[in-house]
Amino acid sequence: MAAAAPASAEIRLQMQDRDVARMVSLGGSCNRCELSGRDLSGATFTGAAFTNATLVGANLRGAELIGSNFMGSDFTRAELSGAEMVGANFTGANFTDADLSGISAMGATLVRARFANADLSGAELNGANMNGAVLTGADLSGGELTAVTLANVSARGADFSDAEVTMSNLSNGDFRSASFRDSDLNGSRLTGGQFGGANFSDASMNRTDIRGADLSGARGLDQEQISRACGDDNTRLPRNLTVRVCRGLGGVRVGVHVAPPVPPAPPAPPVPPRVRNLVVASGR
Repeated sequence: MAAAAPASAEIRLQMQDRDVARMVSLGGSCNRCELSGRDLSGATFTGAAFTNATLVGANLRGAELIGSNFMGSDFTRAELSGAEMVGANFTGANFTDADLSGISAMGATLVRARFANADLSGAELNGANMNGAVLTGADLSGGELTAVTLANVSARGADFSDAEVTMSNLSNGDFRSASFRDSDLNGSRLTGGQFGGANFSDASMNRTDIRGADLSGARGLDQEQISRACGDDNTRLPRNLTVRVCRGLGGVRVGVHVAPPVPPAPPAPPVPPRVRNLVVASGR
């Protein structure tokens, strides 16, 4: 057990020791920490502030980052499978080519985060805010994305197959060549989005808001799906498909600035002694 102040100095000291098998508990504040390639599997970041940290290629498998702040941090090629990220802030973070399969990130803030070619398969993202995120080529298959803000995203070639994308906001996004095969889009908002080349085979679209959406080049759409959705004169569809106008859409739309349902509150971090900003436990 070691303790020091300031917290950032303690973290730099401990992380220089390559013989430390892994850090078990990290707290306090460490702006611009260099943690690339480190084995932090199973680590606990409780109420920590690691803004603009560099964790390129780090192993965070099964780690707990609950309620922590990682704004602007770089997780490129990092291993985060099974990590707990509930209520954490990752605004502007970079997860390019990272493995986030099976993560739990309910209520997380992922605004403008980059997930190009990242693996988010089976992820729990209910209530997360991903406004303006980059999801190009990302794998979100089998994920849970209820009441997620996916407005203004760049998601060309992303895979949402078998995912639950219900009551979510996908407005004004670029989803060209994305796959929604066998996905659940019930009650979601696709207004103003681009879906050229996107695959909607066997997708459920009950009261899906497609007003102003460009679906003219979409694949796998049939009249039964479109008849269950809600559009307007600005909805563009493949030839021979016609859309209906729904009433009472206010109950199913999720606006860009509407707060998602509040996720379960993360556990409160333990109160540290007055003379300590950071507790670091190591195992060999």
